[in-house]
Amino acid sequence: MPSKRLFFENADGEKLAARLELPAHQDPEAYAIFAHCFTCNKNLTAVRNISRALTQKGFGVLRFDFTGLGESEGDFEDTNFSSNIQDLVAAIQFMERELEAPKLLVGHSLGGAAVIFAAKLMPSIEAVATIGAPSAPQHVQHLFKSSIDEIETTGLAKLLIGGRSFTIKKQFIDDISGKNMPKTVKALRKPLLIMHSPQDTTVGIENAGEIYAAAMHPKSFVSLNGADHLLSDKEDSLYVGDMISSWASRYIDFPEKKVLKSTKSVMVHLGAEGFTTDVVAGKHTFIADEPESVGGNDYGPSPYDLLLASLGTCTAMTLRMYAQRKQWDLTEVNVHLNHSKQYAEDCSDCNNPKAMIDLIEREIELKGDLDAKQRNRLMEIADRCPVHRTLHNRIEVETKAIE
Repeated sequence: MPSKRLFFENADGEKLAARLELPAHQDPEAYAIFAHCFTCNKNLTAVRNISRALTQKGFGVLRFDFTGLGESEGDFEDTNFSSNIQDLVAAIQFMERELEAPKLLVGHSLGGAAVIFAAKLMPSIEAVATIGAPSAPQHVQHLFKSSIDEIETTGLAKLLIGGRSFTIKKQFIDDISGKNMPKTVKALRKPLLIMHSPQDTTVGIENAGEIYAAAMHPKSFVSLNGADHLLSDKEDSLYVGDMISSWASRYIDFPEKKVLKSTKSVMVHLGAEGFTTDVVAGKHTFIADEPESVGGNDYGPSPYDLLLASLGTCTAMTLRMYAQRKQWDLTEVNVHLNHSKQYAEDCSDCNNPKAMIDLIEREIELKGDLDAKQRNRLMEIADRCPVHRTLHNRIEVETKAIE
């Protein structure tokens, strides 16, 4: 999937590192922001997998490192839960300025608690999803329970979390202790999806029940049975992404797609920018585009790709019809095509660009229990497909303007 490296500033002017993941074959229908777990970063495998699943359903996803983590500037020891919320607000405001206001917030673990607080502050957010979130931010204190006395006495302590050393200051403890999660959840009044594993040994399943009880409808719960807290199994994180995107489509106001209608068999529509083109062929729709090398987005095949596809599909279908009529064992057809411009062998003025001709190379691979005679006959039939004949006939295109 397309990915862009971005930076935006937090409330203190420090640069936070982010990745913007985009759908492969279309412009985003809506944007989402992902908030990672406590002391994690945006490149956690589960974060990438969930983002990938969301982009496959049309979302653009911004995943970023909180202050002092990953590639972001700042000192982690000077951060707290409130600064995490501020970082999320800064991310939302950045997207509002530079792209489009995000409509979905997704948070993992403590990031799940943070997105609930941030969503209450930002009107553009239309839906919130949490994964393994604590029902009270101070739940993370269990990670450094043995050091609480040291923190209270000296003001800080160095802790080993996930194999890495972090400094936790007393201000962090004071900050999370002052956050009223049930009150904030109840006041959220936005669609909320709560996802949690009954086997989560880091944040117990009872936290999901407490969040659900505090939340107002519409609210939903999905059990991530068998998953661990960090969603270490790839299948679990991809499942989470699929579920979030399906759930969000019910609550997020996606832009209405323009319905294309025509009295002709095919219609194409090009918008105000770029080369991305919507194609309607009967009951079917798809996208055409130009490659990035000529200024396109490469969201779909180019016009010449479509021309080759037309000839290739017609060739394969014609061979299938003929083989069926003859009751021959043609099990598979692969047609390989390429288009180029070349000079005709007998050109009289080869230095003139107009002397060049269009050359379509077509290679046909036939599979099945076929003898040499049958294969030769099928190769002859290939030249009789209707599109092949059309390309060799004299073609006239009548064009008129529609007022």
